[in-house]
Amino acid sequence: MDLRLPRLRRPRPRRALAAAAAVVVLAGAGTWTAVASDDAPEVRRADRVMATGDGVRIDTSFFTAGPEGRRPAVLLGHGFGGSKEDVRAQAEDLARDGYAVLTWSARGFGRSTGKIGLNDPEGEVADVSRLVDWLAARPEVRLDKDGDPRVGMAGNSYGGAIALLGAGYDDRIDAVAPAITYFDLAEALFPDGVFKKLWAGAFVTSGGGCARFEPELCAMYERVAESGVPDARARALLEARSPAAVADRIDVPTLLMQGQTDSLFPLGQADAAARAIRANGAPVGVDWLAGGHDGGDPETGRLHERVRAWFDRYLKGDESADTGPAFRVTRTGGVDSTDGRAQLRGASADAYPGLHSGTRTVELTGREQRFANPAGANPPAVSALPGIGGSGGLSQLSSLGIGVSLDFPGQHARFESAPVTRDLRVTGSPAVTVRVRSTSDDAVLFAKVYDVGPDGRQQVLPSQLVTPVRVEGARAGKDVELTLPAVDHEVRKGHRLRLVLASTDLAYASPAAPATYTVSLKSGLTVPTAPGVTTAAAPLPAWVVWLPVAGAVTALALLLTGRRRTAAPAPDPDLADVPLQITGLSKRYARSADRYAVRDLSFRVDKGQVLGLLGPNGAGKTTTLRMLMGLIKPDDGEIRVFGHAVRPGAPVLSRVGAFVEGAGFLPHLSGRENLELYWAATGRPPEDAHLDEALEIAGLGDALARAVRTYSQGMRQRLAIAQAMLGLPDLLILDEPTNGLDPPQIREMREVMIRYAAAGRTVIVSSHLLAEVEQSCTHLVVMDRGRLVQAGPVHDIIGSGDTLLVGTVTPVEEPLAEKVAALPGVESAVRTDEGLLVRLGADGTAPRLIAELVRLEVPVTSVGPHRRLEDAFLTLIGGSA
Repeated sequence: MDLRLPRLRRPRPRRALAAAAAVVVLAGAGTWTAVASDDAPEVRRADRVMATGDGVRIDTSFFTAGPEGRRPAVLLGHGFGGSKEDVRAQAEDLARDGYAVLTWSARGFGRSTGKIGLNDPEGEVADVSRLVDWLAARPEVRLDKDGDPRVGMAGNSYGGAIALLGAGYDDRIDAVAPAITYFDLAEALFPDGVFKKLWAGAFVTSGGGCARFEPELCAMYERVAESGVPDARARALLEARSPAAVADRIDVPTLLMQGQTDSLFPLGQADAAARAIRANGAPVGVDWLAGGHDGGDPETGRLHERVRAWFDRYLKGDESADTGPAFRVTRTGGVDSTDGRAQLRGASADAYPGLHSGTRTVELTGREQRFANPAGANPPAVSALPGIGGSGGLSQLSSLGIGVSLDFPGQHARFESAPVTRDLRVTGSPAVTVRVRSTSDDAVLFAKVYDVGPDGRQQVLPSQLVTPVRVEGARAGKDVELTLPAVDHEVRKGHRLRLVLASTDLAYASPAAPATYTVSLKSGLTVPTAPGVTTAAAPLPAWVVWLPVAGAVTALALLLTGRRRTAAPAPDPDLADVPLQITGLSKRYARSADRYAVRDLSFRVDKGQVLGLLGPNGAGKTTTLRMLMGLIKPDDGEIRVFGHAVRPGAPVLSRVGAFVEGAGFLPHLSGRENLELYWAATGRPPEDAHLDEALEIAGLGDALARAVRTYSQGMRQRLAIAQAMLGLPDLLILDEPTNGLDPPQIREMREVMIRYAAAGRTVIVSSHLLAEVEQSCTHLVVMDRGRLVQAGPVHDIIGSGDTLLVGTVTPVEEPLAEKVAALPGVESAVRTDEGLLVRLGADGTAPRLIAELVRLEVPVTSVGPHRRLEDAFLTLIGGSA
C-alpha cells in the first residue's frame, strides 16, 4: 500500500490566487525590532502572524543583518513542545553570517493555532511550502528563478523531521541539516511491533494533552496505550507523517546529526535516512554527537558551526567551505585538567561506514535458559527513563561508574564472552541469532549488550539502549536475528560482553499475561568495528618544529631579552571570549628555589560561571588571586583574561573587578556618595560606572542615602561588592565576601553573586564556607599545597555518595516518604523542596531504588547522587584542612 501523498510543488501562475489566499500577513501583526551585537552587524527581526487559509495562524519571525541585497534563506524549525523562540539565537547567528532566516512556531505550539499533526503533510508540511512562497516574494532573498528562493532547512528533533519532509514534498528546498530526529516515526515509537509507552506518553504530555492533537492521532494513541500493542492502522498513520514515506524524493545535500544518548530516535534512524538519500545521488554527511534526547553533551556550538558551513557550501555556493568529513563521531577521551570536564574528541572517516562495517565475531557461552514474563509485566527491568536522562538522571549515574540498568532474577537470560584480549572499539550495531520458544503465541524480548568489568560485578549498558523485539509464532520455537542498538563504545582489555534478553522493560509495553520463555544461542555476537574511522593524531608540539633552528636564534634572543621582558605577549584570539585561562602558573616563596606557594596550576573559567576557589590554609588561593589581579608576578606560566596576558597595569584589568579583604569607606558619607567618589578617583567617565545597575544587583535599596556609619556588617559587604561591580566588569573576583555575616546576610550575598553571573558575566569567589559555596557556585577549583587537586562542575566534584536526591514533579507527602523510607536497602528518606533525599543502606542500589519509586508511583523527574561538598572536599585534600 502506497502511503505517500502527492508531492507539493511551488505555486504556478494558474494557482497564484489560491496561493495568495493561503498565506495572508495579518494587518497590524508585523513588528520590527533590532538586535544589537558587539562587533557584528545589527540583526533586524520582523514578527508576523500568517494565516494559512484553513483557519490556522502561524507565528513567524524573519531575521536579516548587514547591507541590503539578496541572500540565501534558511527555515529554522523548533523541537516538539517548544516554539520559535527556542531557535532565536541560532537564527540571529545565521543572519549575521549572511542569511535571511525565517523561524516559526508549528501548529499547536507557541502562539500558533491549530491542532498538532505530528508533521502532517496536509498541515505542518503544507505550512512549510507556504512559508517558502512568502520567502520567494521577499526582496532580501536570493531567487533561483521566479517563485523559487534559494533556501535550506534546519532544526532539531521535530524541527529536523519537518526539514526532511520539506525536502521530500517541495522541490524548492535546496539543502537540509536535521539533528536528533526520526526518519520513520512508526519504527521509532513502535520498534519491531513493541509500544515505546514512556516516550509516547511524554509526546502527548509535552504537547499539552491528547485533545491538542488531531483527532485521529489522539484516538490512535488512546487505542494503543490501552491495548499495549500497536496495530496496522497506527503504524500507517505515523508512517504517512514520516520522511521515510517520501524517501525517494529527498535528493538535496543533507547533513544528518544524530545523538548517541538517545533512546527516542537512536542512531539507526539516521542510518536509514543516510542510505536512502545517498541512493538518490545527493551528498550526505553523518555526525554522531555526544548528546541526545536522553541527555549528554548536545555540542550546540560545534553543530551550529557545521550547519553554517554546510549551508555556505550548498546555499551560497562557497567551494572553499569546509563541510567536514563524510562521517564523524564524538568520543570521550579523558578529563580536561583545566575545568574537570570530559574531553570530547572527534573521530572521522572519508566515507560513512554504516552500522555493520568491519565486523568480527565474539563467541558467547551459556546454556539454554528459561525465564518468566511475570503477570502484568511487573516488576519491569530498567534501562532508559525518558525525562530523567539529563543531568541528575541515569546518564549522570552511569558516568560516575554506577551500573544503573536493572534486570530482575528469573526474568532474563544472559550469555557471556571470555575477557577480550585487547581493547575493542564497537562502532555500529552488534547482532546475534537466538532461538526463542514461548508458552504463549507471541513473545516480547528486550535485548541488550553490557560491558562487564573484570570483577564481574560492575556492568555498563552503553547509552542505556535496548532493542525490543516481538516474536510472533513463538510457541513452536523460532530463530530470531537480533540487531542490537548502534553505539560507539570502547570495551577495555580484560572486560567481557554480556548479552541479556529480558522479558520486561519499564520504557515499553510488555504482554500482561504470564508466560515462560526459553532462549538458546544460535550464533556468536557479531561486532562492528568500523576500521576506517580514525581519531586525528595530536599535532606535534611547537618546540619539535622549531628545534632545528633553535641554535640559530639563541644569540638574537639574548640580544632582545630586555625588550621581551617589558613587551606583553600578543593577545590570543581563540581566548577572546574566555574570561580566564591559567596555564602552568607557579610562584615560589621568597628566597626559596624549591618551595612553591603555587605550582603548575592550570584551569579555565567560562562565561556565566560562578566559580568557587577552595583549599585549606596555605593552599595558594590568595597568591593565585593576587597574581590574577596583577599585584604580583608569577615565576612561571601565564594568566590570560579574555585572551590578554595579565601583567601589572595591563589594560585588560579594567574588565576585572575585585573585592579583597574588605573596602574602606568614609563613614560620614552615604553609600552612593562613597561609590561616586571612588569612581571619580579612577578618572573614568561617570557614564561608564553603570552605578544604578551595580546598585540594583547589590540590592541595597533605600540604604544608599544613609551614612555608611549606620550600616550593618552585611550592608557594608554589599556596598563593597557594589564598588567592585562599578563599570560592570566582565570578571568579578570576591575573596571571602561572607566574612562576618550572619546566615540571612550570607543568603543575600549568595543571591548577589548569582544575579551578577546571570547576565553572562563571571564570578570567582574564594570562601571557606563549603555549604554556601555548594549552593552559590556552578563550578569549583580545589587546591592543596599550591597544586590543583580537581576542577569541574560542583555536582561532578561532589560525586556519588550513599545519598541520592530524587527530584519530583510535585512535593512528596509524608505518608509516601514513609513508604520510601521503609523500602529494603533504604536507611532514610527525607522530604526536601526538590523532592526526596534518600540515603541508601549497605545493600541498597540506585537501580533498585528507581524501580521501587516507579512502583510506588512517586512522580520522579530526576535522580542524582547527593553528597555534601564538605565530604568531597575532605576526601580530595586528605583531611588536611
